[in-house]
Amino acid sequence: MNLITTVASVQQAEALLAAGVDTLYLGESEFGLRLPADIHQADLKTIVPMAHAAGKKVTVAVNAIFHNDRIEKVRAYLHVLADLKVDAVTIGDPGAIHVLQQEVPELAYIYDAEVVVTSAQQVNFWARHGATGAVIAREVPYGELVTMAPELTVPGEIQVYGATCIHQSGRPLLHNYFDFVKDHQDRADRQRGLFIAIPQHQNDHYSIYEDRNGTHIFANNDLNLMTKLDQLYQLGLTNWKLDGLFTDETQFVAIAKAFVAAKQALAAGTWTPALAAELSQQVVANQPVNRGLDTGFYEIDPSEVQ
Repeated sequence: MNLITTVASVQQAEALLAAGVDTLYLGESEFGLRLPADIHQADLKTIVPMAHAAGKKVTVAVNAIFHNDRIEKVRAYLHVLADLKVDAVTIGDPGAIHVLQQEVPELAYIYDAEVVVTSAQQVNFWARHGATGAVIAREVPYGELVTMAPELTVPGEIQVYGATCIHQSGRPLLHNYFDFVKDHQDRADRQRGLFIAIPQHQNDHYSIYEDRNGTHIFANNDLNLMTKLDQLYQLGLTNWKLDGLFTDETQFVAIAKAFVAAKQALAAGTWTPALAAELSQQVVANQPVNRGLDTGFYEIDPSEVQ
């Protein structure tokens, strides 16, 4: 079992390693999508040796969509990451994958194209082209994972906690809206806490923000699959991602500890529904008060996913 957590600071990285997570996931918005903070090269020089000294790994996000003005920056960045001896990068842009394989073929990559990774055939295609793993789309429900898991030739990553992006546009949609209504706001970042709602469903609040990579919209509730970990374990899907994008740094570490306890119980054969419920309550207790939790697409009938 491999617990993967986002990282918001050097201090949080240290706390997460102490909590028992296996892989730190980080990067900067110039190259990666929807990260809780920019972790630049200076901090990477601290975090990577720290993780390796603890017997853990570091994966860096290089999963943005790159236009001509940015793809050349990827080339230099990948060389830096290889020199720092990061363990892998997540990457989804075929152009960036081409650059990686031409420039730093020794750097392992995990295929991450977000919502389009919905079949074992697609994962296995990229495995034949060098990928050591793949991020499975958050919209793939359990009913499809049962069929998909046995066919995978490389590990598939499943998100088990945190915010779920349901739409990304490369356009600055928020600023375009502000301009249209003559409300000239100068901030549309994540810290501003903006959301959109459907008029007929006023209780549904979809978080939205803009950054270097465009506009991002998130599901109404965050994901909590604590009580489903035994099912994923039985399927052999044991690369589990915790996303702390909207979660306080300290509370995110507490949530990570709950998932570490779950991993230990599964490994020891002491997992029970009662323990799962107790650990799930620990997640709830540390969840931001303005964000709900549910199981996302996991329990939806595959025929209903649209």
